[in-house]
Amino acid sequence: MKRILVTGAGGSAGMNFIRSLRLTDETLYIVGTDINKYHMELSKADVNYIVPRFDDPEYIETLNKVIKKEKIEFLHCQPDTELRVISENREKIEAKTFLPSKEAIRIALDKMEFIRYMEKNNIPVAKAILINKPDDIIFAIKKLSSSSNSKMWLRATSGAGSRASLPVINYDQALMWIEYWNRMKDVKYGEFMMSEFLPGKEFAFQSIWQKGRLITSQARERLEYVFGNRMPSGQSSSPTIAKTVHQDDVNQIAASAIKILDSNANGIFCVDLKENSSGVPCVTEINVGRFFTTSIFFAVAGSNMPYYYIKMGFNEELPDLPKYNALPENLYWIRQIDCGEKLVREGEWKSLAI
Repeated sequence: MKRILVTGAGGSAGMNFIRSLRLTDETLYIVGTDINKYHMELSKADVNYIVPRFDDPEYIETLNKVIKKEKIEFLHCQPDTELRVISENREKIEAKTFLPSKEAIRIALDKMEFIRYMEKNNIPVAKAILINKPDDIIFAIKKLSSSSNSKMWLRATSGAGSRASLPVINYDQALMWIEYWNRMKDVKYGEFMMSEFLPGKEFAFQSIWQKGRLITSQARERLEYVFGNRMPSGQSSSPTIAKTVHQDDVNQIAASAIKILDSNANGIFCVDLKENSSGVPCVTEINVGRFFTTSIFFAVAGSNMPYYYIKMGFNEELPDLPKYNALPENLYWIRQIDCGEKLVREGEWKSLAI
């Protein structure tokens, strides 16, 4: 029986990763860690441990204590904050990992550095400017806005869930937003970026890789967002409604961006893209080493990438898998807080038109 440790097991993404593994016929022994004892009451792991925060000096040592006690063979890290520390200390982890390169993770976790890197390598991205001081806001508006009423996207350079994101149209809005986050959340100048606002469809490309070779992938379009109507930005990074899509430009641009980020790509690469005003899908970020929150969508639909990833981590053979479009298009994943979730095929709606 494989013995697997999943960090962030009390969060939605960690839970969905574990739920995906539970869909298989193979019996797996799964241990979960998290910092929140309340969230861990919902964990789907067999055994759960509370550990220090990622920035605690005892974090790596505590993980190794769990690994030794539970005879863990493989570690999967889900939260970005923990991923950074585990990546940099992977040689100290007393279990297998299957991660992208350290450099790829460093670049991907700094969203401004990532955009610069992609732009330098001719991958379509949203034009962006780092905000180091208030005057940079004025400069960014001149460079990024096409009219006096055009939106720009302001966000933190690190963090998940559209952290500190807000569409703005002028200097005052941007300045007040940064000042708020600076005083209330300790997000400083130099940790914000402004980019052109991309008005088109938003896509998420989930993929797994081995030694620079794409194993399988599937793209989906985000249609509605968790609490999107209650957020200043109008969206979050996690959808309440998403559907599978077959779109060659999304597939090719996402795969090209991954190869540029890590030519010997191993493990998980999840790409966010949004169409610009010309309809070109632009890469906004790549989540490396971890799955999207809704990895369970594709697993339920028939492409269980978390399980394939575990098998690769244990050097096991995989069945023949399609490189792109692993699932039929127009499969909808519908979910709401406290309402569960449902996979629906186009045309099989239970509501009736009058």
